[in-house]
Amino acid sequence: MIHDRSIWIGYEPRELDAYMVARYSIECHLTTNIPIRGVIMSDLAGRGLYTRPWHRTAGRMVDHISDAPMSTEFAISRFLTPKLALTGWALFMDCDMLVRADLVELFALADPSKAVMCVKHVHTPREKVKMDDQEQVLYARKNWSSVMLFNCSHPSNQKLTFDLINRVPGRDLHRFCWLDDGEIGELPPEWNYLVGYSHLDVEPKIVHFTSGIPSMAGQQAAHDRPFNSGIEYADEWNETLLECVR
Repeated sequence: MIHDRSIWIGYEPRELDAYMVARYSIECHLTTNIPIRGVIMSDLAGRGLYTRPWHRTAGRMVDHISDAPMSTEFAISRFLTPKLALTGWALFMDCDMLVRADLVELFALADPSKAVMCVKHVHTPREKVKMDDQEQVLYARKNWSSVMLFNCSHPSNQKLTFDLINRVPGRDLHRFCWLDDGEIGELPPEWNYLVGYSHLDVEPKIVHFTSGIPSMAGQQAAHDRPFNSGIEYADEWNETLLECVR
């Protein structure tokens, strides 16, 4: 049994609803006390941990090193998770997720021989925009890094230094450039179900609104449907949002 565990949620100021739903849905199902914290870029920058240059233009953030847009503030800061957790197993999640199971079950899948574990999607979306008119960027192993179970004590994760995180293009980090392929473990697909893309024979345990949360108007275009109409798990997400603000 793993005793040293932590959960980290990417925080994006314009997606406060998403962060609240993700955190609340985790807490509703969690059967033991595991700390839940946010990965907040402004805090990390203030502490000198995140030093990558970037700018905002026309409502979009652009990372200078990658010469590419970032759809969220945690696009790259997520890779600081093992540096923040320090020990044990640390779970990082995007905020645009609805958790429908006890995350203790996910930690139980941890393989100590692996440095990172994730759902190994084959995800090549056709649309050019997502969320609130953010550019849909294609890169190797897309969405593998949206749910990552880090083995903070694994020797290979020592290669994930502050210098590496703040120096290399984001696309290299998202493909786990510091690891050999054999050090990347695989989680069952129900732990990162991509709304509109994934197809499962079992109930999803984490639902990922990768094209935009139900309250975000930009996801209408991504799904080519009227707002909230027929989008998988949108009603459940909205109900959860109402519960957590009561």
